[in-house]
Amino acid sequence: MSSVQKASVRRSIWFERAVAAIALANLGWVLFDLSYVPWRNFYFRQLNPLTQQYDKTKGIEPHRETQKYIDTVEKLKSQIIKTGLQSPEVASLLQTLQSYSVEMIESNPFAAANKTGTLEKIKNRMRDRVPTPEKSAKQAFNIFWSQKYLQEKGWTEEIAFYDQSIKPLLAINYFRQAGENDDFINDFWKFDLAFNLFFALEFIARTYSIHRRHPGLKWQEAMLWRWYDIFLILPFGLLNLPLLSLLRIIPVTLRLYQSELINLELLQAQATKGFVASFAEELTQVVVLQVINQVQNTIRQGEITRWLTQQQETKEYVDLNNVNEVEAIAKLAINMTVYQVLPKIQSDIEAILRHQLDRILKQIPGYQGLQNIPGLNPMIGEFTEKLITELTKSAYSALTATLEYQDPAGDELNNLLIKNLTAAIGEQIQEKQTLKKLQSLLTDLLEEVKVNYVKRLSKEDLEEIIEQSRKIRQLPQS
Repeated sequence: MSSVQKASVRRSIWFERAVAAIALANLGWVLFDLSYVPWRNFYFRQLNPLTQQYDKTKGIEPHRETQKYIDTVEKLKSQIIKTGLQSPEVASLLQTLQSYSVEMIESNPFAAANKTGTLEKIKNRMRDRVPTPEKSAKQAFNIFWSQKYLQEKGWTEEIAFYDQSIKPLLAINYFRQAGENDDFINDFWKFDLAFNLFFALEFIARTYSIHRRHPGLKWQEAMLWRWYDIFLILPFGLLNLPLLSLLRIIPVTLRLYQSELINLELLQAQATKGFVASFAEELTQVVVLQVINQVQNTIRQGEITRWLTQQQETKEYVDLNNVNEVEAIAKLAINMTVYQVLPKIQSDIEAILRHQLDRILKQIPGYQGLQNIPGLNPMIGEFTEKLITELTKSAYSALTATLEYQDPAGDELNNLLIKNLTAAIGEQIQEKQTLKKLQSLLTDLLEEVKVNYVKRLSKEDLEEIIEQSRKIRQLPQS
């Protein structure tokens, strides 16, 4: 790659990162706006200057009743300092606060902001501060806002209690204005619209760039390359669909990944791994069970027996290689038996023949008497051993000679033997009792395979299989 190309790539990646940062800032603002009203109590306590400015965006203003209550208490503080607690002006303000307290409890100015629980907190705190026989919040407020109570308890301590426990709860109450469409005022869309216009222009520019790099693409097809950017363009706030703004998480995440600010490969691998593992288990069971069920149905319908009897002349049977597989298998089995199996069991065959010959000789009259003749018993044993060895050797030589000797007539006889053998087996299989028993055994065997192996197959080494698949996909890269 040339230096010019490298510089172009660096400029491109920094541009992508800048745009991704703008998209992330927009998403953060969306999340803050959606959380503002539900979390306004937190923002009010921790970021009070921010709420004073952002309340205007939401059409929020201090509630008149609770704000009037707060202002009256502030006047009371100033009046006590000026004229003292026992002055007529202080008495008038205390009476006003008693009236405001009763009015607040009865009208519940917190209801409009869904903060009735806040009013209950105020009432409970005042009951705890000023216990009354009836446990009445109204009586507690009337006693609290009296010259006698403040004189006895010390007005500075009681006003400090109000400032710490009651005033913050009154201050978080608010009134939210409604617009002409009967919905609460929400001017967030005015700020969000600037982002919408920016990303709309960027979307058009990207579509034009894609169209130039791929002239065969139509404009609609070029737009679909970046379909997810549509969530950054749609003015959900103006459409009064603020929750749909959360869909911007999709394009923002993809932009951060494409600009190499975050790495999603591990997350993608884990998500894919979990999905494939759960899906593969069920899929494996379904596929294997389907195959076994099909084989069982084939056996029950007699297809296996028809195949074994070489009914290939029927129209339903399709021969792919013009080879009689049953005869070929039989020939292979005979060769394997003669050349590989019989030599390994020759001593066992000789032992059986020796036993049978000895049993037959013992049944011959006078054989026991011959064995008693001195010197004759070893000769009989040697003769029997030589006879058995010669018989097995001659039989085996005849078999191998028959298979190895290139004789057209002999080959024809061999083929005829195999054909007749398979035909005889087929006829025996078609015998009603044999066929029924064979089908029953095969279907039972397949049922046992289902129970014992299919479940194991579905779970066995799925993690290893997925890991092997991942390594195979990485081979071209490495």
